[in-house]
Amino acid sequence: MNIKFGTDGWRGLIADDFTFENVRRCTQGLADFLSATGNTKGEFLVGFDTRFLSRNFAETVSGVLAGNGIKVKLANQPAPTPVISFNTMKRKVTGAVIITASHNPFDWNGLKIKMGYGGSPTEETMSDLETYISGIGSVKTAPLSSNLIDSFDPRTPYINHISKFLDLRPIRNSQLNILCDPMFGAGSGYLPLIVNGTRASVSEIRNKINPAFPDMHQPEPVFDNLRQLSKLVIKQNADVGIAYDGDADRLGIVDEKGDYISTLHVFSLLALYLLEVRKMKGPIVKSITSSDMLFKLGELYNVPIYETKIGFKNIGPVMLEKDALIGGEESGGYGYRGHIPERDGILSSLLFLDFMIKLEMSPAKLIKYLHNKVGEHYYMRKDIKIDSPAKYDLAKNLISNSNILNIGKFKVLSSNRTDGLKLNLKEGWLAIRLSGTEPLLRVYAESNSISTTQYLVQNTRQLTDLTPG
Repeated sequence: MNIKFGTDGWRGLIADDFTFENVRRCTQGLADFLSATGNTKGEFLVGFDTRFLSRNFAETVSGVLAGNGIKVKLANQPAPTPVISFNTMKRKVTGAVIITASHNPFDWNGLKIKMGYGGSPTEETMSDLETYISGIGSVKTAPLSSNLIDSFDPRTPYINHISKFLDLRPIRNSQLNILCDPMFGAGSGYLPLIVNGTRASVSEIRNKINPAFPDMHQPEPVFDNLRQLSKLVIKQNADVGIAYDGDADRLGIVDEKGDYISTLHVFSLLALYLLEVRKMKGPIVKSITSSDMLFKLGELYNVPIYETKIGFKNIGPVMLEKDALIGGEESGGYGYRGHIPERDGILSSLLFLDFMIKLEMSPAKLIKYLHNKVGEHYYMRKDIKIDSPAKYDLAKNLISNSNILNIGKFKVLSSNRTDGLKLNLKEGWLAIRLSGTEPLLRVYAESNSISTTQYLVQNTRQLTDLTPG
């Protein structure tokens, strides 16, 4: 089997392609790459989430790294991806391996690699890793009792850093009623640990370990998966609902009325918070399917905007190169200068809470405040399952070769194939793209009215007809 790294690591179906044998092969390829680049003398962290067999896969990774003479520190508990990423940078180690499939369905697992700077490898490094993995012959292993393998606590250093990055006293003294949904994932317990014991209150739902992720298709903090949170926000008179995905690098927000706030609005609000409340300056890095509101904020606050392909393996390097203030993408992942060039749902939620407090506004009022500055914007996403090679080929051809002049009654002004196909209109934009992490064709749209956005998504039927023949 050829192991391919997608938008964020390698993922596959457990017992189908994500097997112990393939995890060993992947890790041996990483070890060979480290040997070839002279990096075997450093130390590697290994983390894992709450999915089925994640700890066992992490132990397998640790054994192969140790078998190749590489020192390993294995997390002593499930931990969010941003927590392991931060520890990678804090401890000045060579890198980290994290066993997680993030937001994918319950029967998936995956392997993410982080570099010493706390972010994802570049596309070039990913390509080199794939080459080494494809050439694997034998695999070297060591027992867990090896003196090269030790354990570490990832949580304490992370929380200590967060307490310095952001003054938490206003949140803790705010008397906010916060409802949190970690979606049975690795983010369970973090927000209560940071905030509770003070005047503010955090209560959690779906905070037990359950690898089946019941009552949701997958642990992704999007509207369809947050209906329970939405109802409880209203029932419990909460000020805000906060949700994380399976490895807590993504953030979802439900306002005080139980309405879901789009990820494009959350990204724009976080950027506005840094620029206006914290008076910070610096570039903003956005993926191609992030909001046009960011361009308008860039004009208002005189900061440059850099647009990249989707994925933090593309966003992170630009953040580092440009010393960016914030970087983010449509999926709900946002990273910050002075932290890590990587997504962090936990820190993002704290910054959002601080924005509410500093402006003394509810989430719904923050949206109105944002729209008053940049105009009204509305966003939707539709996912279409790709369940056969024929459909995949049709979708790929659609993205690569289509010359689309109109979407229903709206004229296409220009197109962009930086990542998928993005069609620019006077009223907004529509994008079509194959997912880099699961078999889906994603349709994204943003415009200046709810009805126009809905119309754009509904009228992609003729564009996304994937019926062979």
